[in-house]
Amino acid sequence: MSAVGALLSTLDEPARQALGQELTAHVRSRRDTWWGDRQATALAVAAVGTLSTASKTSALLGRRSVELGNVDPRPVIEAARLRGVPWLAEVAYRLAERMPRSRSWEEWDFIAGLLLAEKAPPPTGDAFVAGWAHSLWVARSESRPRSLVDKLRADPFLDTLLPRLFEVDGIGLDLTSNGAGQGVPPALAALATEGRLDRSTVLDGVLGRLLRGDRPGALRPFLALHDLLAPTPAEVAARASAYLRLLADAPGPVAGPAQRALRDAGGDLDLDSVLDTARVVLGRPEKALVRAQLSWLDRLARQRPDRSADIAEVLASGVGQPSADLRDRAAALAQRHGHRPVATVTAPVADDELPPPVPPALAPPPITDVDELAEEISGLLGRHWPAVVLERVLDGLVRLATTDRDRLAAALSPVLRRAEVRRHHGGWAAFNLRAQLNGLLLAAADPAVAHVQREQWSGILGQRRTWTQRLLRRRPSAGPSTHSPLTQVYCSRLAEIGQRLDGSDDPGLLAAPTSTTGRVDPAALYERLVALGDRPAWRWDLTQALLRLPAGVDDALATRAAALGTAAGDELAGWLRGAALPGPVQQVVVVGRRERNGRYDFSYDRLPARRTLVTTAAPEGVADPLGLLTVPAPAVGQGPADWSDLWPALLPGHRGVVAARLLPAVASAAQEDAEGPVAMLPQLADGGGVGGPAFDLALAYGLCARHEVDRVAALDALLIVAAAGELDAPGVGGRLGALAADEQVTLSRAVTPLRDAVAAGARLSVWRLLAAALPPLLAGSAPPRGTPDLLALAAETAGATGVRIELPGLADVVARGGTSRLVTEARRLHTALIT
Repeated sequence: MSAVGALLSTLDEPARQALGQELTAHVRSRRDTWWGDRQATALAVAAVGTLSTASKTSALLGRRSVELGNVDPRPVIEAARLRGVPWLAEVAYRLAERMPRSRSWEEWDFIAGLLLAEKAPPPTGDAFVAGWAHSLWVARSESRPRSLVDKLRADPFLDTLLPRLFEVDGIGLDLTSNGAGQGVPPALAALATEGRLDRSTVLDGVLGRLLRGDRPGALRPFLALHDLLAPTPAEVAARASAYLRLLADAPGPVAGPAQRALRDAGGDLDLDSVLDTARVVLGRPEKALVRAQLSWLDRLARQRPDRSADIAEVLASGVGQPSADLRDRAAALAQRHGHRPVATVTAPVADDELPPPVPPALAPPPITDVDELAEEISGLLGRHWPAVVLERVLDGLVRLATTDRDRLAAALSPVLRRAEVRRHHGGWAAFNLRAQLNGLLLAAADPAVAHVQREQWSGILGQRRTWTQRLLRRRPSAGPSTHSPLTQVYCSRLAEIGQRLDGSDDPGLLAAPTSTTGRVDPAALYERLVALGDRPAWRWDLTQALLRLPAGVDDALATRAAALGTAAGDELAGWLRGAALPGPVQQVVVVGRRERNGRYDFSYDRLPARRTLVTTAAPEGVADPLGLLTVPAPAVGQGPADWSDLWPALLPGHRGVVAARLLPAVASAAQEDAEGPVAMLPQLADGGGVGGPAFDLALAYGLCARHEVDRVAALDALLIVAAAGELDAPGVGGRLGALAADEQVTLSRAVTPLRDAVAAGARLSVWRLLAAALPPLLAGSAPPRGTPDLLALAAETAGATGVRIELPGLADVVARGGTSRLVTEARRLHTALIT
């Protein structure tokens, strides 16, 4: 008997319950104390020996500070027996409900010990089943294989928990085999063979688990168990629908065994069901699976000559396979068994078969309610602010601060206090976008902060006033600023908005976007100037609004704007008559790595050696005081500035200059495995304007990005501009080929998004892109990995479009001869171009 148990044996029931109350209060008061090992064991004995119910006991022992992993259940059971406690199993059930799924092994032994002592059935929750699986893993590591079979054979939990073993997600990770002849799968197979377990139940459980799917590592032990069971043809035929579903839809490692089992079942299967599934399999990307399916169909056609025509038709459906060699084999087998393809002549196509471009969505309506504005700000604090959301909040601040300042302050103050938003002091904060945004929000919530902030706002606007005038009038600039153009514009706008908070009935921002791309509709800007009346426009608000106008001349609207008789109306009229921001001059450059920072700069050697970027400059004779048109090329390793994703909304319609700004970040997705920067390209594509080499390079880098989410974003951007007729396919292809030939990107990553573009209807664009990409790839002695896949896709798109484009270097590769995949695919493309 433990010391605690011995002490408790001297107490009567009222004394025990009084001590239990003190024990509970004591544990709750020691919030920073962790109860583990002997302390936890003593606590468990005391709890069972003093508390009055299972609910109270499990609540005390289930606290996060109580670690039951190393608690010996025997003294606890002894204390319960001595007291005559009838609810020990209930304590175990309640503790099992509290078990964390991710750490189920920590408390399982203790809970299982209580249940075994009470001869109670086990709970079947996910966490307890996972703990049981872990207990088997412990047995696997400590005992020989036969010992595990013996343990399972006698396990009182086996019959109840085995069905759940096939249902709990992720549990297979605890059942992975540990070498030949060891592990849980062989033990379960042995018990099924000897009759301790029902073989049909085990096999159905395995198939059910495989049909539900899981992570590859978690499915591996169930695949091993399936192989060990070695289902007979009769067993497979009885479960044919499940096996056919696995063959059609399961991942390759699961579909393969299902295919072998079905093939070995032979004539016991319904042929029509097999053929229906085979059509799906022939379109799958796994080459080994498709190759095996073709061989199986070939065998079936020889075994069933009465159905050879139906089988040949299914074989012919394999001509849609992405792999050219499998397409050829499918066509050859189909002809062998009687299928005769209809000869067709492909007329050259003039364009892609893409749906018409969808216009960008309209910007959400302005915020006119204080509670809505406070809720919007609350959801964004501590996160990054998307451009359209930021503009909507700024517009709402101006409107509501000048119409309902007291209510706005009352609603914002608790929001900012909870998020611990602080005002930043010092000169550095003047042109720090986050600091200025925080200062503006605090000023809207507290007039005292606004009073202090006005000095900083005046300083910002005093520095920037002359820049604005020069921007709009093309005057020579005095000298470059040390701040980025985006920081200058946004911080100046925030300072200006801060000064507007003291106004009355402000109609809102002139620059508020009318589209999710950040654009402002010219007619909407005109209407806003009309609503402004005789009040002067705020200079930076008007500047941003003009920068957001689409390119083009509109003389009629310009005449109406000039008729307003205001300075802002004259500015709009001049912009609409061609005085807008011009396009920059682009130049492609290659940059190296940044300078090494001392001896211990370990990240330096992981940087790519070179990167192709684009610099831009203002056209000759045009001043660029803010640097909007001047984009330098930073060295590799000089990361992009914060808030760079605001660029598309700062200059919508200037696709090329914004792409040049974003290019270092987009390139890092392909070269440094960064995730997320390519997400800006679809918005940039929607924004319109001339892209030039910068946008072509951005698409090329995006197609080769490390992460799928970025490659999908690049594909979306490519399809957007292709549907609008604005894709420079040879330009993108040429950049892609040059980057891959220079070993700046991983070419094989581009294959899937390009094939998806073909499936979406952009066959001609992809063919033109590939025709420009392949020559630099074929020029080298060892084309990069992925070149044969591009050759195969090029042959497919060239044949489908009927457009013939000469490819320098292709004939030289064909002339090499041999059976390498590079030469084979080059020969196939060459044939497609001359037939």
